[in-house]
Amino acid sequence: TSLTLMSNHWLMAWMGLEINTLAIIPMMTYPNNMRNTESAIKYFLMQATASMIIMFAIIYNAWMTNQWTLFQVSNEWATTFMTLALAMKLGLAPFHFWVPEVTQGIPLTSGMILLTWQKIAPTSILYQISPSLNMNILVLLAVSSTLLGGWGGLNQTHLRKILAYSSIAHMGWMTVIALINPSLMILNLLIYIAATMAMFLCLNLTSTTKINALSNMWNKSAPMTITIMIILLSLGGLPPLTGFMPKWLILQELIIYNNIATAMLLALSSLLNLFFYMRIIYTSTLTMFPSNNMSKFQWFHTSPKSTSLIPS
Repeated sequence: TSLTLMSNHWLMAWMGLEINTLAIIPMMTYPNNMRNTESAIKYFLMQATASMIIMFAIIYNAWMTNQWTLFQVSNEWATTFMTLALAMKLGLAPFHFWVPEVTQGIPLTSGMILLTWQKIAPTSILYQISPSLNMNILVLLAVSSTLLGGWGGLNQTHLRKILAYSSIAHMGWMTVIALINPSLMILNLLIYIAATMAMFLCLNLTSTTKINALSNMWNKSAPMTITIMIILLSLGGLPPLTGFMPKWLILQELIIYNNIATAMLLALSSLLNLFFYMRIIYTSTLTMFPSNNMSKFQWFHTSPKSTSLIPS
């Protein structure tokens, strides 16, 4: 990651991405079992494909412009291929299918690194080549990511998959502002990394991987329950909390540049994320073990009338 952040030569940046990918593979396969190995293979294949496309774009750009500098990607086709390859690495829609599957199959610690630290290097390249990017492709990737990130998480019960879909949606918010104000993309990334790492650490401390297991959280540790609630509300972007700030600034920038339709789609799609965050909060704070969500509504269902054998 440091090699990619510090380099201004395309070959060094590509080497940093490759080393970054290979370094996390042993972490993903520990402890060694079939699910971890399968997830690591899926992750490696996707990252290797994206790196191959990046190398093709680098060579094509060098062939057309005769330079290897990271800041000057002037060829339109090279820029398009580079954007799509970075979208594959970051897990943007429509290249998002690997993110929930890989996150679900690996331990919580590896999942935390995958959804936080592994986003830094591709985002830094996106930040550096942002002046030459195509606005239409970026907006299409961003809006589809926020919509699919919200819809995909609605029917999930595994917390790792929910956080993976949350990552897809947040990546959409970062991508849409990359061309207008790249500094907001970095601010959003830092706040997202802090909130996601805190959420994963809370889940790892309590060994919780499913929503149903959260119903016993209030009995175990009330401060942990309150912490999870605040982190989820911040990820959802409610106004008093930190997570609202980057979304507010991004919407403000989009409206200034007359992208009102895009701003409306992003704001409405964030409600989908907020819905499944609120579902987790309801399970962890408003239910008591061993009751589940539906047990409170059993009084509503009237039992059928029993037929008595004794004549009146």
